[in-house]
Amino acid sequence: MNSKRSLVRRTVAVATAGAAAVVLAACGGNDDSATSGHDGHTTKSPSASASASQGQHNAADVTFAQGMIPHHRQAVEMADLASTRAESAQVKALADDIKKAQDPEIKTLSGWLTSWGEDVPAEDAMDHSMHGDSGGMMTMEDMDKLEKSSGKAFDTAFLEMMIKHHEGAVTMAKSEQTDGAYGPAKKMADAIVTSQTAEITQMNTLLDKN
Repeated sequence: MNSKRSLVRRTVAVATAGAAAVVLAACGGNDDSATSGHDGHTTKSPSASASASQGQHNAADVTFAQGMIPHHRQAVEMADLASTRAESAQVKALADDIKKAQDPEIKTLSGWLTSWGEDVPAEDAMDHSMHGDSGGMMTMEDMDKLEKSSGKAFDTAFLEMMIKHHEGAVTMAKSEQTDGAYGPAKKMADAIVTSQTAEITQMNTLLDKN
């Protein structure tokens, strides 16, 4: 009788051990699967892939972004004046095009600088007097003259100043084309050179008619 009970106990113990082994194996399999799945997700991270495809930035990219932001802001400031002071419908349309193009670029440039851990120029930090003859920036006196003008006088002053302003932007963009490393920044520089060169031609034509 005792031997039979012993045999039953041994059989139950073996069966229990076997079941435990199966459960442990299953758990282990799930753990491995979860780990590999997690690793796979990390490797295939969309943001990491996007960052790698865009490439690294360099000092020229930072200079381009930090210089173009206040430059664009001043162009938008000048363009804002055209809606109430310009006489020519073509000048008003051009000013509107400038705002539509440069406002989004300011946001993009600011986003790049933030992601790079670099300073974004403060909106109230633009001192016009410091930027005269630098990148085509207008002085405070230039901006005062433009603000006090209207009609044809405004149209002429706006076109003359914006041509100079655009020429400065094209020069800055060409430096980025040559020295920059960040793909999206170089692409923006290409767009600036193309669009603003075309607008310079358009403004020269309008000046001849004015």
